[in-house]
Amino acid sequence: MKTFWCTVLRLGALLSTLMLNSAWAAAPSAILLTADRVWTGDGQIHRGWGVLISQGKIAAVGPIAQLSPPADTEQIALPGKTLLPGLIDLHSHVLLHPYNETSWDDQVMKEAVEYRTILATRHAADTLQAGFTSLRDLGSEGALYADVAIRKAIDAGVIPGPRLSVATLALVASHTYGPAARNFRPDMDVPHGAQEVSGVDAAVKAVREQSSHGADWIKLYADYRTGPDGSSRATFSQEELNAIVRTAHDSGRRVAAHAGTDEGMRRSVLAGVDTIEHGYGGTAATFRLMAERKVVYVPTLTASEAVSEYFQQHVRGTAPTPSMQAAASAFKLARQLGVIIGCGSDVGVFKHGTNVRELAWMVKLGMRPNEALLSATSVAAEVLGKGNELGQIKAGWLADLIAVEGDPSVNIGALEQVALVMKGGVLYRRPALK
Repeated sequence: MKTFWCTVLRLGALLSTLMLNSAWAAAPSAILLTADRVWTGDGQIHRGWGVLISQGKIAAVGPIAQLSPPADTEQIALPGKTLLPGLIDLHSHVLLHPYNETSWDDQVMKEAVEYRTILATRHAADTLQAGFTSLRDLGSEGALYADVAIRKAIDAGVIPGPRLSVATLALVASHTYGPAARNFRPDMDVPHGAQEVSGVDAAVKAVREQSSHGADWIKLYADYRTGPDGSSRATFSQEELNAIVRTAHDSGRRVAAHAGTDEGMRRSVLAGVDTIEHGYGGTAATFRLMAERKVVYVPTLTASEAVSEYFQQHVRGTAPTPSMQAAASAFKLARQLGVIIGCGSDVGVFKHGTNVRELAWMVKLGMRPNEALLSATSVAAEVLGKGNELGQIKAGWLADLIAVEGDPSVNIGALEQVALVMKGGVLYRRPALK
């Protein structure tokens, strides 16, 4: 009997080896994608082009007749579709979900970090399926360093999701962020939505601490709703901001500043931050300063709409609320003054996988579709410091590609109809067989 089972085990091992070798031999050495249109990230539509992918990168792109795919190349035709670089959202929160499902306070105080992390795996998968192959995630919002673990699981192929650049805890001036202490008994110790610091030394230490835990970016809150009447006020001093930015830059990390007031924006720009998030209260003088110093503006227009829906009974498509009007005015002013604008939606405030709403808002407020596409591809890649590997369809670049129905360079709504998603040469979504 023992001899019989040994023989069975040997045969099983042999069969497994043969199957593995057969699967490996059958795997194509390359993939050739052809579509009606190829938008390479330079703002131009190319017809009759193809993209050859090998070993996770773009091997060649150009007129199909000029490409030389290997004999065993898998060919995927995409009739009626446009092939373009994978989209990038510069302001996301994979560890949050819409506030009309659960309030921000309750997510931070009542939902276990483990539960929020499990939800985030679904959020990441939904985002990738929607054609966003990279995210800059700006704060775990009380979920400790769970964003680092999610990034690691995606990079290791444990779960599907976009490439993540994470900011871990984010930095706030002490006693300025939520959950607001005034809403609870004075003797209660409630969780914090970010890391609280006061003074230059504490700020420097916190930057180093977050960096050591895996932060790719440092995110700070330059203002918050701390006024006696609940209005937003600048929180960090100029000296504190200078120290945060200097320490982050010394470590090779860039800095994103949440800033809704003009003063918070101005101080942040003077300190040398790399991006301003929201910026709804920015004046012409501050936007000019941003343009001069090439500080990128990430307007998060969809967040303003979502919050208006949740708390001001706004109905989508009707007259904008005052907060939406402020967001729209800031966006138009920044664009008029030549500020670099990157696509960032603040997704998590609203449903993951619907990030394209931000691009639709940009176009609605005056951007040309091509300009909006650039904000979510080559411009966003530069913000991430990955302008030499992402954001364009170019030989040698990473094979992060999507295909959509129609032509998004003419109709931005075409981005809602994703037919193919590839990240690093791996297909996560392909057209249904007909």
